[in-house]
Amino acid sequence: MAGLRRRGAGDKDVVLGEKCGDLDLRNDSDIPAVPPSTDSTPEILKKALSGLSSRWKNWWIRGILTLAMISLFFLIIYLGSFMLMLLVLSIQVKCFHEIITIGYRVYHSYELPWFRTLSWYFLLCVNYFFYGETVADYFAMFVQRREQLQFLIRYHRFISFTLYLTGFCMFVLSLVKRHYRLQFYMFAWTHVTLLITVTQSHLVIQNLFEGMIWFLVPISSVICNDITAYIFGFFFGRTPLIKLSPKKTWEGFIGGFFSTVAFGFIFAYLLAQYQYFVCPVEYNSETNRFVTECAPSELFQIQNYSVPPFLQDVLGRETVNMYPFQMHSIALSTFASLIGPFGGFFASGFKRAFKIKDFADTIPGHGGIMDRFDCQYLMATFVHVYITSFIRGPNPSKLLQQLLVLQPEQQLNVYKTLKSHLTEKGILQPPLRG
Repeated sequence: MAGLRRRGAGDKDVVLGEKCGDLDLRNDSDIPAVPPSTDSTPEILKKALSGLSSRWKNWWIRGILTLAMISLFFLIIYLGSFMLMLLVLSIQVKCFHEIITIGYRVYHSYELPWFRTLSWYFLLCVNYFFYGETVADYFAMFVQRREQLQFLIRYHRFISFTLYLTGFCMFVLSLVKRHYRLQFYMFAWTHVTLLITVTQSHLVIQNLFEGMIWFLVPISSVICNDITAYIFGFFFGRTPLIKLSPKKTWEGFIGGFFSTVAFGFIFAYLLAQYQYFVCPVEYNSETNRFVTECAPSELFQIQNYSVPPFLQDVLGRETVNMYPFQMHSIALSTFASLIGPFGGFFASGFKRAFKIKDFADTIPGHGGIMDRFDCQYLMATFVHVYITSFIRGPNPSKLLQQLLVLQPEQQLNVYKTLKSHLTEKGILQPPLRG
């Protein structure tokens, strides 16, 4: 490019290379490969499985670690909703770290100033914003009793914007000539990573507050689909499904679908029987604890349904008793098995672009945390949209919390307006006039 010249009027030549010097014109094949990750399989497993072929060795490693992770997951469920929130936050931070580390490994030779520092700073800012919104929504009574928190909540969005603006200005000041385009690449990289990880994890927690069942059924459906699709593909897979992920097969995809729908239907039935799973998660300001106590809604009460005529001969009955939520579980499981895998395909394309097998080597046989949760992020968004579109109505408890933090004059105005409205509807008797 430096030798390419453009002739203009007169004797002056402009070297186009000087104009294009700031541009990164490399194609995908020129992107440096990320150093390969190391094998983190425990030595005891390596020795125990040393006599097996690589295919079966990977099968046993994945199986053993999967059972270990599922056991840990059940333990955290037993410890309660707060521990689940901490788990979601920990996974979010680790996924962010894995994606940002890939960018740093690819472009570290350019010595871009403040890249990692600003990335983690923006993570802090975005988490401060989202979790501040959660505190304002669900912990109003707790905040009302503490003057320091009242200030932070009242000006929460302004503080969040100021923090982000500080990082934005720091990024502008860090721009270096001849690396402008690359630095803007990495700025966009950071923000897309924040969109994928932080926003989705916030939605996961929002789903959890609706009731633990809205957290467990979707997540478990994705896990079930991942496991059963792998098993069906391992034993029966013959037909490739998608070029982005050569090991995925139609047999695994279809087997995973039917297995996941059946699992979701049965799992929903089991969970719907317990208040602990179906009641919204609420914070009790008197005990400073999360509670899950309520009168279950109609969604979690046994109803009688008529069986379609073409199924009556198969089932041998005309009606069945089931929870309405089980019908919703079919929609959740269908999304988890048909659309959820596209999150994994997206991640496969991303890894191929940077010539890596896994995001990290955190979990032997599985790769990084992001490798296991790439489908969960799509699922979290779907569940949140599904709840707001088809399930959620006005929340009296949340509304009451918001009323209690108003000034006395405002509360009195709300009382008078509500009393007048109920009187007009005939629910309250009009006051007697003497």
